[in-house]
Amino acid sequence: MLVDMHLHALPHSTDSFITLEQIVYLAKEKGLDGVVLTDHDSMGGKEFAEEYSRKVDFPIFVGLEYYSLWGDITTWGIETFPDHRIEAQKYIDHVNASGGFCCACHPFRNNNRGLEENLALAKGLHGVEVLNGSTPMDTNRIALRWCRELGLQPIGGSDAHVVKQVGKYATWLPERVDNLKDFVELLRTRPVKPAIFNGIGYDVVDDF
Repeated sequence: MLVDMHLHALPHSTDSFITLEQIVYLAKEKGLDGVVLTDHDSMGGKEFAEEYSRKVDFPIFVGLEYYSLWGDITTWGIETFPDHRIEAQKYIDHVNASGGFCCACHPFRNNNRGLEENLALAKGLHGVEVLNGSTPMDTNRIALRWCRELGLQPIGGSDAHVVKQVGKYATWLPERVDNLKDFVELLRTRPVKPAIFNGIGYDVVDDF
């Protein structure tokens, strides 16, 4: 199963220029099997996404991109999150207590919103976004190296805010899942791999 793990849609990510309907259409066109909605500090699109997922028979998993005091963390499988910025470790502890999955997204992008070297201090983190569609490849490679050293799940996601970004990168999952609970359980217990869109389909990669 191939899933774009990092997507932003209107109206809940105000810096996005795409709708969930556009995301799903483009994901299907590229051969993805599901998408993950990660709006900025919001899960306000969850109800509509769940309804739309059933309508089009296409998995849409809803999480969020939370801006901790150490940097951005994408998360799935939680019901509540802090309404203000807190330290990443406290947030990670909350995610784990809730049975969720959390990933350091674009950890080394030069925008002061990545965990950077704090990756080594963040205990209980599950994954590192090693392929981010808005991050240069050399910087993504730094994330991959840290991910391997820490023994975390390597995640790929487009971080799409515009149409052309959707599906640029994705994550390969070893089996198909159709609901958020099974999706999170799979991420926590089974190895996954990043994938790169090659213009026709996806190359699942161990290195890049």
